[in-house]
Amino acid sequence: MTSPGFGSGSAAIPDLSADLLPIFHVEHVQLQFQIASGFVAVQVANNVIIIALASGRLLRIDLASPQDVDDIDLPRKISEVGAIRRIFLDPTASHLLITTTHGENFYLHSRSTKARHLSRLKSLHIECVAWSPALPTASTREILIGTQDGSIYETYIEGMDDNFMRKDERYLKQVYKTPDNHSVTGLWVDGLPGNQQLRRVMVSTPGQIMHWVGKVQRHADPGSIFFKFFDSEAPIIQDFHDTSASHSILSISPESSDEHEPERSFAWLTAPGIYHGKLLIAPQNSDLGAHVLSTSKLLSSDSLPNVDSPVASIALTHHHVLALTDTTLYAINRLDDSIVFQQNLVDPGTTVLGLCSDPKKSTFWVFTSAEIYEIVVTDEERDLWRILLKEKSFEKAMRFAKTNSQKDQVAIKQGDYLVASGRYVEAAEIWGKSSKNFEEVALTFLERGEQDALRMYLLAKLANLKKSSVMQRIMVASWLVEVFMAKLNTLEDAVSTLASNAGAGAVTSPDIQELLASVQFEYQDFVNKYKSDLDRKTTYEIISSHGRRDELLYYANSVRDYGYVLAYWIQREKWLEALDVLKRQNDPEIFYKYSSVLMSNAPMETVDILMRQSNLNPRNLIPAMLNYNKYARVPLEKNQAVRYLLFVIHQKGSTDAAVHNTLISIYASHHSKDESSLLEYLESHTVDSQYDADFALRLCIQHSHVQSCVHIYSSMGLYLQAVELALKHGNVELASVIADRPEEDPELRKHLWLAVAKEVIRGAKDIKTAIEFLKRCELLKIEDLIPFFPDFTIIDSFQEEICTALEDYSHHIDQLKKEMDESTHTASHIRSDIIALDQRYAIVEPGERCYVCQYPLLSRQFFVFPCQHAFHSDCLTAEVVAGGGVGRSRKVRELKEEIEHARGKRREAKVEEFDALVAAECVLCSEFAIKKIDEPFVSLADDLADWAL
Repeated sequence: MTSPGFGSGSAAIPDLSADLLPIFHVEHVQLQFQIASGFVAVQVANNVIIIALASGRLLRIDLASPQDVDDIDLPRKISEVGAIRRIFLDPTASHLLITTTHGENFYLHSRSTKARHLSRLKSLHIECVAWSPALPTASTREILIGTQDGSIYETYIEGMDDNFMRKDERYLKQVYKTPDNHSVTGLWVDGLPGNQQLRRVMVSTPGQIMHWVGKVQRHADPGSIFFKFFDSEAPIIQDFHDTSASHSILSISPESSDEHEPERSFAWLTAPGIYHGKLLIAPQNSDLGAHVLSTSKLLSSDSLPNVDSPVASIALTHHHVLALTDTTLYAINRLDDSIVFQQNLVDPGTTVLGLCSDPKKSTFWVFTSAEIYEIVVTDEERDLWRILLKEKSFEKAMRFAKTNSQKDQVAIKQGDYLVASGRYVEAAEIWGKSSKNFEEVALTFLERGEQDALRMYLLAKLANLKKSSVMQRIMVASWLVEVFMAKLNTLEDAVSTLASNAGAGAVTSPDIQELLASVQFEYQDFVNKYKSDLDRKTTYEIISSHGRRDELLYYANSVRDYGYVLAYWIQREKWLEALDVLKRQNDPEIFYKYSSVLMSNAPMETVDILMRQSNLNPRNLIPAMLNYNKYARVPLEKNQAVRYLLFVIHQKGSTDAAVHNTLISIYASHHSKDESSLLEYLESHTVDSQYDADFALRLCIQHSHVQSCVHIYSSMGLYLQAVELALKHGNVELASVIADRPEEDPELRKHLWLAVAKEVIRGAKDIKTAIEFLKRCELLKIEDLIPFFPDFTIIDSFQEEICTALEDYSHHIDQLKKEMDESTHTASHIRSDIIALDQRYAIVEPGERCYVCQYPLLSRQFFVFPCQHAFHSDCLTAEVVAGGGVGRSRKVRELKEEIEHARGKRREAKVEEFDALVAAECVLCSEFAIKKIDEPFVSLADDLADWAL
């Protein structure tokens, strides 16, 4: 019994062949028309049936449309040419030869309904025809004709009668004569693939079958191509020395569609029985005939049961021989000569014309003088696999096995045969595809010590197990790993033994080396193909237990367990190997996990790899950088953490504050106490500061980096603290630089400089030098500095500065007096202009019109502007409301309503306010007009014709 999960899925599928239709059965064909006389000859080809009647007529029926029948008469009467004896139809159904009892012969083309007499063939009693292998349709090309007197003729018949002056048959030439003038009962010509000039010819007589292979002659014009063929080539002959056969026929099987066996078959009916075989196509020389006839066999007439009369006709299917006696039809398997079908067709005494086959459509027919029967073939390959299996032709049996159950039986038998023959590896591959008991197969190989066969079997079994059989696949795959490791260790031990025996300088056996490489490659292929069926933990344990480092790492790489590979190399402190693995990875998590240990042991190479990765988050690498920096005792320019962080900041444009803070921390905590690099970084990031200023300030204070602290204070706007810190550490120059920075806040700048001045004056030995230094700030005056001088300072030291200050004050007072005089003069002019404004007037002519409505201006209240533009009061108001904006328009409407309801002085005030609002500016030449520049000249209300030129 098959173990669950290890059997082929096909084992459970029953063989349903017993329930199928029989391979052969005979159906009576009912004609759709009446026939006045009996049949004398019948031929079938390319789905066309030709029936020759005793009356001398021919019926041509296309089976695709059997209702359409061509009824054709011979051109001469039966009394003149005799009755039709036989007809011959080529495989394309294009050419038909008719021979009569008087030896007259006729030709009929498929596109014609008129048979043509062949005068050159007069008095030839034709028994068989070999058509051209090219199967032409326009003409017959070169064909061979066998006759009753043992002659073989070559002829060429034109297909259509286009030229009345030319004979239908171009030539007729006798090319061969059989020994003892025995009748030619069969002819066959075919070409051999790959050589257009090569031909095979088979000729049968009642007692002999002959086989030729040779080249034919080609001519520019149609001419005999077989004229010298039979003379130059010697035939291979099978002679039974018995010419007593009443019927002798050569039959060829239909065209083969099997790409594995393109050869057709032949069968020759003779007195001893049916001689049949394959029409082999190799070797393509004179030995071909010997091969064909030596592989053929004779089916004795005595092997047919209940045969009272001899076989009268035969036909070949692809795999069977159809044999017809006077009343009974037999189907005989050509492989084992077993009879697979037998049926009585007609009553005794019925005239049976024989069997016909369609070489193109593979249909088969039986004809009597009045009836037609079709032999229907259904799946004739069905039982071939059983026969081939008995003959131990396993490959052919597998090819013909249709169901999975059949294929499984073939595989089991083939495996058993191979094991019995000692061919264990081949048996393993075959058994692996079958349902044979898994334990039985495994024990068979283990008991015989066939580890290679076991490996092949497990591989084949794994390839055929269902994907759903997860546990079984894991078990088989794990066993395979064990088998592979044992084999590799065995081979390496053999290599080592040979090397030690041969001496230190000798080489090992190349066969073992090649076998070792082959098994390693096989293991790698196995891992790549079945890695999904391997449990990682189990596989690691198996390979590790055998000490197979290369195979362990190959598996880990195949399943992309790069963490395992990295851990493997890191545990063994193989840093370069670990880095070689790391540089091929794309998973950021692997870099984050192993960067700390790699930075500590191979910092430069690790940073090189990190800089090539574009998918890393530098924030996650900060612990590795800080851990490396903790123990690194190198200058800053060689510090790899600094190198990587600067790359991230400058090349990658990182804005992550953590990255910037980390770099500041490394700069600030460096043992060299040199703050030039830190200060350079801070100065370069003053504008786009990405770091935490408070954090940076604490670090700089902690590590006493004064200049950096001052810079950070300054960048934070804490200039006073920056100046105080610089002064606290005695750096007056730095303090003065910081004091100059708040240029937009003079008061603060002065305050800062006063702090600097206080420190400068306090620490200066020479008052004059201190004064010169403080002149760098133009905001400081001598009076601001005097409080900082000691009480007993001699004034002579800065007398010049005091005089300069007093002169400046005098100049300033003069400037103020001048500005006051100019203001007084300007006020006088303004008062004069106001007085003149009250006396201003404008002259309005009697005919002057409003610039808006064009009506006389004096007709109602109006306004006149200094620019001489005049408007009616209501027209001007309308323009202002329309173009003055929402606020101004609303204000105008409100004032108009208030004027209507107001009285007395309040009304006068509102009128003045209204006039001031409406008449504030001319609507044609003021800013009001400029705001209307985007309005079109022509409005929708205007007449366009007024603008026409």
